[in-house]
Amino acid sequence: MDLDLRLVRYFVAVADELHFGRAAARLHISQPALSKQVRKLEDDLGAPLLVRDSRHVSLTPYGRQFLEDGRRLLAIAGRMTHPASTHAVQIAHIFELDTSSSVAEAFSHEHPDVQVIERSMDSIRQLEAMLSGQLDVAILRVTRQMLADHPTGWHHRLLRLEPMMLVGRPGDQPRDVASLHERPIEVFADAVGSGMYNAHGQYLSAFEREAGVPLRWLGNPGTFANCLAAVRRRPRESSSTAFVLEFDCYAQRYAEIGIPIHRPAELQPVYPWSIAWRDEPPAQPTADFVRSALKLSRTSSWTAPPAAHAPIWLPAGDPGWPDD
Repeated sequence: MDLDLRLVRYFVAVADELHFGRAAARLHISQPALSKQVRKLEDDLGAPLLVRDSRHVSLTPYGRQFLEDGRRLLAIAGRMTHPASTHAVQIAHIFELDTSSSVAEAFSHEHPDVQVIERSMDSIRQLEAMLSGQLDVAILRVTRQMLADHPTGWHHRLLRLEPMMLVGRPGDQPRDVASLHERPIEVFADAVGSGMYNAHGQYLSAFEREAGVPLRWLGNPGTFANCLAAVRRRPRESSSTAFVLEFDCYAQRYAEIGIPIHRPAELQPVYPWSIAWRDEPPAQPTADFVRSALKLSRTSSWTAPPAAHAPIWLPAGDPGWPDD
């Protein structure tokens, strides 16, 4: 039997999403066409890969094994058709958050002859692209689910614990610390059930649950300019005034234009950024990029917990907890 890699790619997308509609949107094909192609793959293999009912999609035991083998097959095919360059490294950014861009700048300073090819992807998509050979490295939030879904085939190292800050409203009085319970807390993120829930949303859901701080989910406008516009549009009435829980790199940009930012009083959430690469002998630019990232992390003390004005918070059992 000749295995159609296109059908394997379709199945992997469905297995990632466990939802035919979301997978079809990701692949830019119709849901009926996707369902038909996955059925064809199952017919070709002579065994079911998925269990379907009116509400859920799950993997059969054979489907779980085929998923791991299929990922490896697609990664090999990707490297054969797009061989690793000795003069380029492929990475991705999550909007304008600055961990990956800082690493890219440090690497380019050390290796000006190597081209950095940059894209925009969230953490889950970065891992998928890295495993399939579309990225050489990923700079992302590693989750327990990622490790369960992909127990082999890649390495990861913690790069940074980025503090999360409270952003006020234009006209607020400056102060260093503010209570998480003083005002409602808003987040620029996609909630469960939005169809765009991702690793960032999972982190915030854990914060909401474990810290006991209800969140208002505003969706994810992405760039800093869009977030700033949304903050400025929010009404100033006392019933609507809220803090925005934001990454430190964005918070500092708010502060530069006069919007006060505050450290949370009760506990200090930190966002764990890691670097990941495939479990194989890397091309020289990839190896150099990983070394440059880890060097920047050390020299910048990125993994040192922030000054302990409040207990550090990460989700329980999060892979981002630093080693003792």
